[in-house]
Amino acid sequence: MTLKIREFYSPNFNIIPRKKRSIKFVIFHYTGMKSEKAALNRLTKIQSQVSAHYFIKKNGNILRMVPDLYVAWHAGFSQWGNDKLLNKSSIGIEISNPGHLNGYINFSKKQVQSIIKLTKSLIKKYNIKKNNILGHGDVSPDRKKDPGEKFPWKILSDYNIGLWHQLKDNKLKTLRKKNVSLKEKKLFINNLIKIGYPKISKIIDKKEKYQIYLIKAFQRRFRPQLVNGKIDQECLIILNKIRTFY
Repeated sequence: MTLKIREFYSPNFNIIPRKKRSIKFVIFHYTGMKSEKAALNRLTKIQSQVSAHYFIKKNGNILRMVPDLYVAWHAGFSQWGNDKLLNKSSIGIEISNPGHLNGYINFSKKQVQSIIKLTKSLIKKYNIKKNNILGHGDVSPDRKKDPGEKFPWKILSDYNIGLWHQLKDNKLKTLRKKNVSLKEKKLFINNLIKIGYPKISKIIDKKEKYQIYLIKAFQRRFRPQLVNGKIDQECLIILNKIRTFY
């Protein structure tokens, strides 16, 4: 796969470079803005104080906004396992898409091809583990939904990018909306924390309310057909399968 990248720099990054070995994560985002032009303007405007290392346009073209060895400002308050404030240890990839508030759409085939090419090169360059390929909604479930339930995690897994459960759809459908016990619900939440999801929220005080955000984040990632914040038997079997990769 030939990887073509055009330089389109953002001024929003830490001026002191980091060590190559500090890069552990890739975090996907969607832009969440009405137009691609508006998204690029925001990511390159110094007053916005946001950026990413790469931007994938609707036509699949890849822009480099911040060099890999500099910290871009894309993840904000974030956590995965014991790692916090993930800007310092991650590569951020913004993908042009209006997002949930502006008419969320499927990612284009050309975008998916570019995501695969770019991410595979980053995995090889920085030896990034499968379970450290994440979405913004995974690491900031109380604040973010992106890249959302339309993101092609299943397709990416065919190219050894990120995790996917590989369970049969027909079997999973029979378990959807089937009730679980209180004990199973507690175990499900505990297992979400064990694989990396943040245990607590800085902005949501009530534990029960935050748990709904956690469940939805998991569903957008691994059960995108139904994102309702409710644990069912389908969620249980998927999480049990994912845990085998840890």
